[in-house]
Amino acid sequence: MSIDACAEIVRRGDPDRFLATMTAPVAARERLLPLYAFNVEVARAPWLTAEPMIAEMRLQWWRDVLDEIARGGPVRRHEVATPLAQVLDPEGAILLDSLVAARRWDCTRAPFADQAAFEAHIDACFGTLMWVAARVLGAATGERALRDLAFAQGIAAWLLAVPDLEARGRLPLVDGRPAAVAALARQGLARLAAARRQRAAIPPAATPAALTAWRAGAILGRAAADPTRVAEGRLAPSEFHRRAGLLIRSLTGRW
Repeated sequence: MSIDACAEIVRRGDPDRFLATMTAPVAARERLLPLYAFNVEVARAPWLTAEPMIAEMRLQWWRDVLDEIARGGPVRRHEVATPLAQVLDPEGAILLDSLVAARRWDCTRAPFADQAAFEAHIDACFGTLMWVAARVLGAATGERALRDLAFAQGIAAWLLAVPDLEARGRLPLVDGRPAAVAALARQGLARLAAARRQRAAIPPAATPAALTAWRAGAILGRAAADPTRVAEGRLAPSEFHRRAGLLIRSLTGRW
């Protein structure tokens, strides 16, 4: 199966990760794109139907793929599953199962039970993905720093998605009041600062994975300064600042 199919899925479904990945060396792209295409497919699976049971079945299909990879046996042929099996080891497949399980939240209209449940969801969807991305690039250390960085990335992405999630009938925040939203953004900024303090713990091989968080700081800063931007859908920086930020980070290798 061609890597081009994975690249197109990521380009359409996750443009920020796609742009960041395209700044990486070709060899790194070939390992990251199947993983990120898998993430796109899993993330959108619950939204392809209004029936929770069918959504659960779609997610279970991907859990079965991961189980096949973890067992080391034959893996079903599929434009994403096949190249994913070529870059993912059994441990990585087991880790990603928690990401798919977390996406079950999208199958229902139930709110998060509490802040701890919300934070666990962000870590499963973003922290696990970034750590597995680092692993497929050869990194064996730096998990704590990468999960801190991915938490900041996840909060930023989540705040951007709040208007759309609410329009779809979801309750994306435990507390949607402006003061609570600003506090959540500051929490993301604190985790970003923690990751930067641990920069030396992240192997150079993991840099392409870490660069996918390139927008987190700017988005979180805007949310902390004016949390009303979140509900009003005014959180995203301009396209110029978006691309300029990526250019600077890709040239310096700093996130």
